[in-house]
Amino acid sequence: MGTPEFGAIILEGLVKDDYKPALVITEPDKPVGRKQIITPPPVKVTARKNNIEILQPVKILDSKFYILDSKPDLIVVAAYGQILPKDILEIPKYGCLNVHPSLLPRWRGPSPIQFAILNGDEETGVTIMKITEKMDAGPVLTNSKLPILNSSITYEELHNKLAKEGAKLLLETIPKWLKGEIKPAAQDESKVTFSKILTRKDARIDWQKPAEEIERQVRAFSFWPGTSALLDGKNLKIIKTSVMEQTKNGPFGTPGKTFLAPDDKIAVQTGKGFLIIERLQLEGKNPVSAADFLKGHKDFIGKILS
Repeated sequence: MGTPEFGAIILEGLVKDDYKPALVITEPDKPVGRKQIITPPPVKVTARKNNIEILQPVKILDSKFYILDSKPDLIVVAAYGQILPKDILEIPKYGCLNVHPSLLPRWRGPSPIQFAILNGDEETGVTIMKITEKMDAGPVLTNSKLPILNSSITYEELHNKLAKEGAKLLLETIPKWLKGEIKPAAQDESKVTFSKILTRKDARIDWQKPAEEIERQVRAFSFWPGTSALLDGKNLKIIKTSVMEQTKNGPFGTPGKTFLAPDDKIAVQTGKGFLIIERLQLEGKNPVSAADFLKGHKDFIGKILS
């Protein structure tokens, strides 16, 4: 069971290692993009490519009797998007395993990769856990740690690393689990942290925050919902940034005020330090470098972003 690209990478790993599922359950096709084109989820595309039977129920309980009839020994879940009820969890002989892209109990919930970057975590990883009725709270079979050594890593880069590591870890875990060689360990509830569902409101920059926090926000939300500010009432998407510390006491103006930085980059005053904008996109336009943006917006320096 899975829906986005994370699940598709896990599914591809299972197929290549001769653990081809008898059935794939994924979310229904949905409209995508400005033109709202009905698009199949990545897991469906991967399943179809590998000639695997597909179900796309609106609610997982709608598939209960179909799953019962298929008599699965094991159900694997990777970013499915629905919480499995008890009626489903009790079907497979060896239970339901979830591939979760964090070191549980840190960052339970739907956006663990984004929150690891957003909060400046020095490491993250992948956890294989047995699913219970409570979200991401089941006992842990095993995990694999991944240092976040690259302070400029984006969501997409970290996502792909964790998905590949998750597929590898799952393939190492399944045979041991089936042989009864793994004893799950309960999570430490005192160390639980939660991520949340992201919305477009999370995209807006608060210039009162330190530049380091905003820079992490840009990297964490690079895939969706993006990070943006307002320029003269128009949406300004901030795509790539870095941080420049202030050598003198500041701020030098209202947080959000723009300055010219070296190499024709844009500096924005924040609550602490300057955010250097290297790439950006004005509403209705294509993404451009800061230097190219300034060529077409010569009055930009000195404006205040909101």
